[in-house]
Amino acid sequence: MRKRPLIVLSTVAAATLLLAGCSGSGAPESSGTPDPSSSSGCLLDAQPGKTSDSIDVQGEGLDAVVKVPADAAFADVERTVIAEGTGDEVVANDLVGVKYQIVEASTGEVVDSSARSEGGEAPVLLDQNSASLFIAALECQPIGTQVVLALPGEVFGEGGTNKVVYAEAVEQLPEVATGTPVDPTPGMPEVKLDDDGKPSITIPDGDAPAETQVAVLKQGDGATVASGDLVVVQYLGVKWSDGKEFDSSWSRDAAPAQFQTTGVVAGFRKALEGQKVGSQVLVVMPPSDGYGASEGNELQNESLVFVVDILATTPVQAQQ
Repeated sequence: MRKRPLIVLSTVAAATLLLAGCSGSGAPESSGTPDPSSSSGCLLDAQPGKTSDSIDVQGEGLDAVVKVPADAAFADVERTVIAEGTGDEVVANDLVGVKYQIVEASTGEVVDSSARSEGGEAPVLLDQNSASLFIAALECQPIGTQVVLALPGEVFGEGGTNKVVYAEAVEQLPEVATGTPVDPTPGMPEVKLDDDGKPSITIPDGDAPAETQVAVLKQGDGATVASGDLVVVQYLGVKWSDGKEFDSSWSRDAAPAQFQTTGVVAGFRKALEGQKVGSQVLVVMPPSDGYGASEGNELQNESLVFVVDILATTPVQAQQ
């Protein structure tokens, strides 16, 4: 888990589409890296334009019908607000529930939507480390705002086609586990939480277990994490040998992390899959389920301990 993986999804999957050359005062450079110094306080700050203003949306949510004029130019990344919400403003690193459709501009076909998420609402992390299409669509707008985002094919890479995103941030989602506390498991490390939910871990005396062990500290009641899902978590990792922290989302301004379950070490994957959103889990893994005998790795031959708050899970769209 030390090196968070690059998530590779289809070009219309939820969270990691890079936008190059987005217009507006908060535009990223051609590298697609957001500009946090924007005078507007927004990372991408996509502006309305002729194409986004011309898109007609009838209805709302998953029932909305998005109609794109045949002569729409798609000259730039453009965002138009079609209904303004009244909630708190959405900013980078927020975790929000989103209803969305992604539409092929030339045909009107819905090529992806939040329908594949439980309840038709997808949990989306607005990760400032990737210039996400949802940052472009939702940032700096109140919860409840409905927008259309016009995306020229070039932002998808060579051979990409023009697309339209219709999206609404429905609610802010918790950024700590909210499940029901469970009695500690004997023999496992002790976990204490501060007032903000940040954990600390005390390693018991004795040798680390020879096999990966997982204990539920809080039992959630949300969607179940499946193999290959895109998950959002808070986590703290320490070494069994000395109890020292080696990685933590809490140490990065408590900004949640996002990755696929198949992109992390085996012990971390075992801690996630089969658990429910809202749960907090404790996992102890031997080197064989961590980084093993990887020569030169700072975690070589170390048994590892993680506390993980499971905040969201989303099935990854199948490659088309």
